[in-house]
Amino acid sequence: MLRIAMLSYHTCPLATLGGKDTGGMNVYVRDLTQSLGRMGVHVDVFTRSQDEHVPHVLHDLGFGNRVVHIPAGPEVPIPKVQLVEYIPEFVQGIRSFATEKGLQYDLLHSHYWMSGMAGISLKETWKIPMVHMFHTLGEMKNRVARSLEEIESQQRLDAERNILTFADKIVAATLAERAQLQWLYKADTRKIVIIPPGVDLSHFYPIPVDEAKAFIGIGSGEQMVLYVGRIEPLKGVDTLIQAMSCINFGEVSSGRPILLTIIGGDPDVDPADMTLEMSRLQKLSNDLYMGRMVIFLGKRGQDTLPYYYSAADVVVMPSHYESFGMVALEAMACGTPVIASQVGGLAFLVQDGVTGYHVPDDDPNELCERLKQILTDKELQSTLGFQAKNHAQEYSWDKVTEQIVQLYKEIVAN
Repeated sequence: MLRIAMLSYHTCPLATLGGKDTGGMNVYVRDLTQSLGRMGVHVDVFTRSQDEHVPHVLHDLGFGNRVVHIPAGPEVPIPKVQLVEYIPEFVQGIRSFATEKGLQYDLLHSHYWMSGMAGISLKETWKIPMVHMFHTLGEMKNRVARSLEEIESQQRLDAERNILTFADKIVAATLAERAQLQWLYKADTRKIVIIPPGVDLSHFYPIPVDEAKAFIGIGSGEQMVLYVGRIEPLKGVDTLIQAMSCINFGEVSSGRPILLTIIGGDPDVDPADMTLEMSRLQKLSNDLYMGRMVIFLGKRGQDTLPYYYSAADVVVMPSHYESFGMVALEAMACGTPVIASQVGGLAFLVQDGVTGYHVPDDDPNELCERLKQILTDKELQSTLGFQAKNHAQEYSWDKVTEQIVQLYKEIVAN
C-alpha cells in the first residue's frame, strides 16, 4: 500500500471556504485525500496548526487518513508574508511526527509554493520522490496585479523556480498552466503531467430548484446570479457588480426580483476589521444604487453550496486569473450554466455556448449582455445547464484519482 505525505502548509483542508486563504486548493486536497483513501492509499495531510484548541491529529477525512496540524510559529492565523519564516519549524515537526509514529513515506505531494519549500527539505532528508502542484503561479498573479499590494514577492518567484528544479513531477491542471510554466519559468515540460482537479458527484448534483430556493430562503419567483470565492481584487467581483448595474430590470425580470448573491469573505465585521476589497465592493454597490439587490453572505460551508448552485440561474466567475476554477466545475455538476472570464483554466473548463459563456475579463458590458441572454431565455438556461452537468461527469474524482495513483506508482517504481 502506498503511503503519501501530503503537504498543505498555509491552509487546512478542513477550513471553512470563502476565507482569505481558503478556496479551491482546500477542496482539492480534502477530496483527493478522501478519494485516495477509497482506493487504499494511506495519506497524512500535514498543515500548520492555526488553533491550539483543535486536536493536532484529526481523522475527519476517513479511511484511516489523517490531517496532522503541526505547530509552527504561533497557533493562530497569521499573514502569508510571515509564514515563510516558520517553514523550517514545520519541517522539523513533520520529521518528529514520522519518527514518533515509526512511519516511512513512499512519496511527498506538496501544494502551493510554501509547501513546496518544505517538500524540498523533506525530500532531501527522506530520499523519496516529490510531486508538486502550484495551484496559482506568482508570475501570473503579477501580470494581472493592479496595485503594489498585489505584487508577489521575489522570494515566491525564486521558490517556484527552485521547486521546478527539485520536484520529480509537476501536476498542472490544464494545458494553459503547462504553457505558463514553460514560457514564464522555462520549465522542463517532460516533468509536467496534466491532470485536472475532480468534483465530488455524490455531493454536487442538481437539486430541484424549488427545494434549493426553499433551503436558502429565497422566493420561488426570484432570479439569482451567484458568485462564490475569495474576496480579493484578482477575482474581479467589481466587474460583476458593474455588469448587474447595467441590466435593464424591466426588460429582464418581467417583475421578478433579481438578486446578486456573493458568497465569500467577512462582510459583517466592524469596518476597522473589514478587508479593503470587501469595503470597496460594498461601497461600489451603494454608489451604483444596487440597494438590497446585492447580498453579501460571507463564508458558507461546503455542505450548503449545492443548494446555492442549484437555486442560481447562472454562476459567474469574473476572475482576472484562475489556474483552474473549481467553483465553475461544482456549479456545472449541479446543472447550472457558468459565465466565466476567458482566462487560464476557465477558458478550458467552461465550453463557450455549450456549458455557459466566455467573456473578456474586466468587461462589464459584455458580461451584462451574457447575463441578460441567460436570464431572459429559460430554454437556453435549461439547455446550457443540462450540457454543463454532462460535461462535469468527465471530472469525477474516481477518474481523476486513478490518474494520480498511476502517477504515484510510476514515480515510486522509477
